[in-house]
Formats: sequence, structure tokens, C-alpha cells
Amino acid sequence: MRAVVTGGSGFLGSHLCERLIGEGWNVLAVDNLVTGTEANLKHLAKNPRLHVMRHDVSNYIEVPGPVDYVLHFASPASPVDYLKLPIQTLKVGALGTHNALGLALAKKAKFFLASTSECYGDPHVSPQPETYWGNVNPIGPRGVYDEAKRYAEAMTMAYHRYHGVDTHIIRIFNTYGPRMRLNDGRALPNFVFQALSGQPITVYGDGSQTRSFCYVSDLIEGIYRLMLSDEHEPTNIGNPQEITILEFAERIRVLTNATKPIVFEPLPQDDPKQRCPDITKARRLLGWEPKVDLEDGLALTLESFRQQFAAQHTR
Repeated sequence: MRAVVTGGSGFLGSHLCERLIGEGWNVLAVDNLVTGTEANLKHLAKNPRLHVMRHDVSNYIEVPGPVDYVLHFASPASPVDYLKLPIQTLKVGALGTHNALGLALAKKAKFFLASTSECYGDPHVSPQPETYWGNVNPIGPRGVYDEAKRYAEAMTMAYHRYHGVDTHIIRIFNTYGPRMRLNDGRALPNFVFQALSGQPITVYGDGSQTRSFCYVSDLIEGIYRLMLSDEHEPTNIGNPQEITILEFAERIRVLTNATKPIVFEPLPQDDPKQRCPDITKARRLLGWEPKVDLEDGLALTLESFRQQFAAQHTR
């Protein structure tokens, strides 16, 4: 079996490549390294099952030979990245998805779209089931990411209905683990970077907004089960255990032995007040639920962040 993974050098893409290779697949990782990094696949560099192609999938994707599966994970995913790269984010969600679907159609391959809980926007319903249509501001600053993914879902379903492509869609909720970039704009890497740097930890708003954090190995297991299933409509994969951002920041302070206080800044526009998946469908359909609790997952992730931080500050 041969898979093409767009965004294969990213945080999630690299873990997915690793899992597929472990399952005996040959993998072509396609990435333009705008937010991904070659270091994420360095440990697989000598594996004959991995090939890497430097390419922007917003342009036509040409892959010689047979392909069994196209998994589209290319996109900036943190607010810092997609606010800095708004047009590239829209293009990879629209043109990139179109090109990846076109490749799947041409190769008679299955297709998997990495969508996001951001499709739900600032939700009026919590936890969010797949049947909830969301509350998204299409012209707000976050709209470039939210609407890119919503459009990608619509395009994917159109290819399924019109062309008969065997498609699958995951809505990914907050995920963390090794290979996240320190200070990438998401809560965990930001908090850890600030703590390790001896800076105050910044919480936006009053910290009462909630998130739910899924460890990367649990997410990848959910992805693998969904990609082998017969389900075509979106499926939530995430950890339903909610925690307030303030409580999360305090936990990071304790784990890193930080001495500086938590400081509060204004809440960014359209920042969701709640983010929690309803995983009833994943439990029923895939027999999936998260296994790694937050304490264990944070211990593994913090060790990775400390190594990153040390490497950056010994150059």
C-alpha cells in the first residue's frame, strides 16, 4: 500500500507518516516546509518506505506510479501561522484540497481530509456533535482558517457524491505532543515556552474559556481507524475532558516549576469560549476513545519541549 501525505513534515503529518510506515505502508510525504520542518521526519530519513517531496500542494500535484491513499494534512494550523499567512491558508484549503482530491481521483485512491473543530467556530452548543453546523464569522481574522476547512469539507463531499471518490473527513480537536513547535501560538507550546524562558505566562481573557486536549498517539489511532472505515461524513476525534485555560496555565506553571505569575491580556476576536468534542460517533463507529490522560501526556510533551528549548539556546 502506498500513501501520499500532504503536510507530511508537520506536527501531525509526521506522526501519521510514522504510523503508516509502522503498519507496512510506503509513504510519500509532500510538504513545502512553510510551517513543517525536515527535523520532524529525521528519524525516518533512512527508512526505505519513506520518500519526501518538497512541493506546495496549492499547485498541481504530480506523483508517478500507483497511489492507494491520499491524506491531506497540509495547512497552517496555529493562529500565529494562519494570521501571518492568511492567503496561503485559504489557498491550501481550497486549491490544495482540490489538487489532492484530483490526485485521488486520477489514481483511483481513497482520500482523507484533516479538518478541524474550528468548523464549529464559537459554538452555541457544547459539547459539539458532528451535526452542529457551527457559528463562524467568515470575515473575521480567524475566518481564513475556519472557512478554508469548511470549504475543504464541502469540496471533499462533492468529489464523493459526484465522482464517487471514497472520502473520509476527520474534525480534529486540540492535539498536543512531541514535535509541536515551541511558542507556535497555541496554548500549550506558548505556556511552556514562556515558563522555560522565565517569562510570565500569558492568558487571554479571564481564562474561563475551555479547551480539551488530546495526546497525539490517541489522535493518530483515531485517524487510522477512520481511514480504514466506511464512514464518509465528518467524525470528531478529540478528548472530551474539558479544562479551563486558566487551570491549564496553572498546571503548566507547577509542572515547569515556573516562578513568574500568570498575566492576563485581552481576548482575541472570535476566540471560542468552549471547545469540547462529542465523540459518541467515534465510540460507536470506530470503537475509539482517548487512552492517554493529561498528566501522562504532558510529562511526555514537556520532555520534548525541554529538549527543543535546550537545543535552541545552546547554538
